[in-house]
Amino acid sequence: MIYLGADHGGYELKEEIKRHLKDEGIDFEDLGTYSTESVDYPDYAFAVSDRVANGNLGDFGVLVCTTATGTCIAANKVRGIKGAVGYSEEVIQRARNDTDANVLCLGGGAMEHSEAIKGVDIFIRTPFSYAGRHVRRINKIKAREELEFGGAKKGAA
Repeated sequence: MIYLGADHGGYELKEEIKRHLKDEGIDFEDLGTYSTESVDYPDYAFAVSDRVANGNLGDFGVLVCTTATGTCIAANKVRGIKGAVGYSEEVIQRARNDTDANVLCLGGGAMEHSEAIKGVDIFIRTPFSYAGRHVRRINKIKAREELEFGGAKKGAA
């Protein structure tokens, strides 16, 4: 399942991503916002991140705000989330392949919408590599997360 969320600055791109996912037959759930009226991005970042963190392995989130920065910061406050700002096809591919990112954060006002949609496709189709160096690095992040939050949390590596 792909969970979508955006603030007012990302609403238009989120709507384009929805249309694309529907056309591709990819299951998604839109968690808002539903207009360009001003809202607070953490509300949507937390809603999407909570669903991904508590969902099935292989669930992803896509968050959109004006720059991607705010939603990414908020998403990464949720235990089990590895949010990545995607600003190019290569960066998005490596976010999945190298770091097993599970939430893609896009800037609705910072990139061409067609490029962002290509990035969503890359994100959901790129598997994690499980290369030893990447697993080692992710395990260091998980160890810190466990230190901060206590207990184990599901994850790929």
